[in-house]
Amino acid sequence: MNAKVRGPDGELRCNWCSVAPEFFEYHDNEWGYPVDDDIRLFEKLCLESFQSGLSWRTILAKRENFRAAFSNFDFKLVAKYNDADIERLLKDEGIVRHRGKIEAVINNARRAQELVAQEGSLAAYFWRFEPDENSLLEPQTASTSEESIALSKALKKKGWKFVGPTTLYAFMQAMGLVNDHADGCVFREKVEQARKRFRRPGCV
Repeated sequence: MNAKVRGPDGELRCNWCSVAPEFFEYHDNEWGYPVDDDIRLFEKLCLESFQSGLSWRTILAKRENFRAAFSNFDFKLVAKYNDADIERLLKDEGIVRHRGKIEAVINNARRAQELVAQEGSLAAYFWRFEPDENSLLEPQTASTSEESIALSKALKKKGWKFVGPTTLYAFMQAMGLVNDHADGCVFREKVEQARKRFRRPGCV
């Protein structure tokens, strides 16, 4: 898929940037760059879960509200949330007030703690699912992959919720587990260089 949208600097970018002006900053500075910080990874996964059935523009516009509502996605803190917190969140107009998704974040925070205890970090676990570059399809032509399906099954087996294969593939795109910038996008090569410099968690 060829990039067709020109950004403020006149350079070509992924088509989806045309949906909203604020997408350019997210696309240029975050999307696809490799992440190994557990808090950021947990945030990205939670936000992708909230995005299910909605537009990413809605989630991105509310991101700061989500951070304030969920203790900046520090899963050690979120894991302690109780019924009173759920009711508080359901009244928070700054976020998506979906009981199932709110409860999933709290549940997943507890599962994240368990995973860290087992594996050392979320990053070390998630990066095991990095696909072989030779197996990847043309950028932005898939909504799932063998790896996102495998990761979804693995997390569900561990008790995580709202982690379907499509949500997990979007998460993999966002955290840099795959470089899905379109061919012709000026940031595809920049992200690829960042991925080459990136030290995978658990690697010597």
